[in-house]
Amino acid sequence: MTSPLPERAGRRCHNVLNPLHSTHYFSPDLGRELAAVGVGNERSAYFAVRAAAMGAVGAGTVTATFFNFRYELVAGHVPAVWRAASPETVLAARLRAVDTTLRRLLGEDVVASDEVAEAAELALRAAEACTRAARPLYAAHADLPVPEEPHLALWHAATLLREHRGDGHLAVLLDAELDPVEALVSHTATGKGMVPQWVLGTRGWSRHDWDAASGRLRERGLLDADGELTRAGADLRRDIEDRTDRLDRAPYEHLGAAGVERLTETTKGLLMRAFAAGAFPDGMIGKG
Repeated sequence: MTSPLPERAGRRCHNVLNPLHSTHYFSPDLGRELAAVGVGNERSAYFAVRAAAMGAVGAGTVTATFFNFRYELVAGHVPAVWRAASPETVLAARLRAVDTTLRRLLGEDVVASDEVAEAAELALRAAEACTRAARPLYAAHADLPVPEEPHLALWHAATLLREHRGDGHLAVLLDAELDPVEALVSHTATGKGMVPQWVLGTRGWSRHDWDAASGRLRERGLLDADGELTRAGADLRRDIEDRTDRLDRAPYEHLGAAGVERLTETTKGLLMRAFAAGAFPDGMIGKG
């Protein structure tokens, strides 16, 4: 009989797997690989690599599944990007970029280590309990083959677990009646989201959109005049994460408490190496 899963153990594991997955989004290797197949625009590359598992989808599907991007921004890149490179070509380029990025950030000795192989095995075991229903981004990635090399298998499993949680998280945001910009503003107000400048520079929203969303949150009593979360706002954000945890508990319960602890510990060590190697831009996270 397995030990019961400690509270928020799945979230703690997600919080190290998710950024490990995300390292390639900030990597110059991704830009080089996508440019080599005809996708030279940075935003087009991002939309393409994350959406490619769903096929040559249009702007509506990308906007719906990514949630917090302005439709007009997405439509400026999708579906035009598929005329430059097919989804299959993009997926292959993405995997090459991930391979190069992880080797550079972690080092060849770590990539070939028993710890990475163990983490891959644990993460793939957890992903066995993910479910496809109403989880489009997860379901699309779950249809992709598992790479043979352990560091790529770990990245693939991290992707599955990230998108599985993310799909459930969007359902919770909708139930909380937060639109995309309100969700971004309230997340930034927790101090754990992206700074406003980063949001406005990457998601397609204007300062007017941000201020209008802030006003709606103030009207609901979730944000105060200084842009800080009220008690009700903090309670709502906490409830959103707790409900997301409940929707995402199956993979971690399947892996078991000892496995989750080991996967979290091992992946955290890898993530710290990636951070030290400059995997992420400075000043991206915070209140701004």
